[in-house]
Amino acid sequence: MRCLLIEDDAQTAHYICNSLRESGHEVVHAADGRDGLDHALREAWDVVILDRMLPGGLDGLSVVERMRALHIVIPVLVISALTAIDERVRGLRAGGDDYLTKPFAMSELLARVEALVRRATTQPERTHLQVADLVLDLRAQQATRAGTVIPLQPRELRLLEFLMRNQGQIVTRSMLLEAVWDARFDAPTNVVNVHISRLRGKIDRDFTPELIHTVRGDGYRFGPDV
Repeated sequence: MRCLLIEDDAQTAHYICNSLRESGHEVVHAADGRDGLDHALREAWDVVILDRMLPGGLDGLSVVERMRALHIVIPVLVISALTAIDERVRGLRAGGDDYLTKPFAMSELLARVEALVRRATTQPERTHLQVADLVLDLRAQQATRAGTVIPLQPRELRLLEFLMRNQGQIVTRSMLLEAVWDARFDAPTNVVNVHISRLRGKIDRDFTPELIHTVRGDGYRFGPDV
């Protein structure tokens, strides 16, 4: 995966670049908006990680707005210390595909970047998702495992769909809150834990292998071979 990082803080940039490279990704760093936009226009990237606040008269929102105006559709993850809901909405409406507030865990940044790239390269929409013997019929909104219908509530269906679409990848609690609850919780909440526990009881309790796995300190991973 080829990543463009546009970040003016040297320490943050060093931290992100090292983590991306250790994960096997290529990364180029630009320290201001003008240099970053130039890289975005001239080269091919899988994803752009873009700081919201940048020096030099071209901030992060301006960079992504110019990219979109020029029909550059590279996925963009906006990172920012601005945590207000209005700021996150501005970042997304400017053309960002995702918004991550500082400080953040590097595992979450990596997970979000990988999810953006997968989404950008996804094949045409499927009507069924399958992992092991678990099948989710997206049209009928019905799950079956080993041929047995699993009764799920609408929120559980959305949660299961997100997990299945991200099979084998770590998904954090904040990612689940945004994708399944359409919200970002600034305060600790156990709503994800409760729903994961209920879903696990329905799809794993009477079947093997187990599909929902807790990754301590990070979130969850879905699949039979974890």
